[in-house]
Amino acid sequence: MSKLSLQDKFIDISDYGRPFATRLAALLKHTSATPVHITLVFGVCGLIAVYAILIEFFVTAAIFLILKSIIDAADGELARVKKSPSYTGRYLDSIFDFILNFLVITAIWIVTEHAFTTAFLAFFCLQLQGTLYNYYYVIQRHQTSNGDTTSKIFETEVPTAYPGENQKTVALLFRIYSLFYSLFDRLIYRIEPHAPQSDPFPKWFMTLLSIYGLGFQLLIISVMLAFGLINWIIPLLIVYTIFIFLFIAIRKSILSR
Repeated sequence: MSKLSLQDKFIDISDYGRPFATRLAALLKHTSATPVHITLVFGVCGLIAVYAILIEFFVTAAIFLILKSIIDAADGELARVKKSPSYTGRYLDSIFDFILNFLVITAIWIVTEHAFTTAFLAFFCLQLQGTLYNYYYVIQRHQTSNGDTTSKIFETEVPTAYPGENQKTVALLFRIYSLFYSLFDRLIYRIEPHAPQSDPFPKWFMTLLSIYGLGFQLLIISVMLAFGLINWIIPLLIVYTIFIFLFIAIRKSILSR
C-alpha cells in the first residue's frame, strides 16, 4: 500500500526501498510482528553503520545505511497492511531518524578534520532539507484522495491515541518529537506559510523535491563513504541546502498561476 492513491503517486527517488518494504510487510502481515519491531530493526542497522564509520569500515557503513533506509519504509507499510495506524510508531520512527542522523554526522566529524561547528551546520542543513520534503509531502497526502493522514501538517498538540495505543506513551513520544523537530518545522513554516492552501503539487515537482527525502540523503552519504569521499560529505550537505530556495521559488510560481 502507498501513502498516496495510485493516480496521485509520483516517482519518489528517495523511496527506492519501497518494493522490498512492500514484500516484507506482506510476509509479516499475518505474524505477531509489529511496525515498532521493524522500527527497532532499522535503528539497529543505523547504529551498526555509525560504529562502522568510527572504525573506518566505510563500505560496511554504506551497506547498513542503505539497509536502514530500505527497512525504514517497511514499518509504515506493515501498519497499513495490518490497518493499524499508530502515533507511537509514527513518532518513534521520526525520533530514531533524528538521533541516527545526528550520530552519523557526528561519526563522520570524528574521523575527519572538519570543525565541530561545520559538522553541526551540516546536520542542521540535513534536517532542514528533510523538513521541507516532509512538509510538502504531508500537504500532498492531505490534499489528494485517499492519502495517508497519520502525519499531520502541523504537529502542535498531543493527538488522541488510536485504539490499542497508550495515551501516555503517545504524549511522551510527541514531546520528544516536538523537542527534536519543532525548530525546523517553524523555520520552514515561516518561509512557506501558504503552502497548505495551494493546489496539489505537480508530480514532477514532487519527484524533484524527493532529492531531499531521507532515503536519497542516506544514499548520497553511502555512495561517498563507499568511494572514500568521506571528507566531502559534510561540505556537500551544507551546499546541498541551496536547493531549498529553488524549490520554494518553484512552488510559489506554480501557486501564482
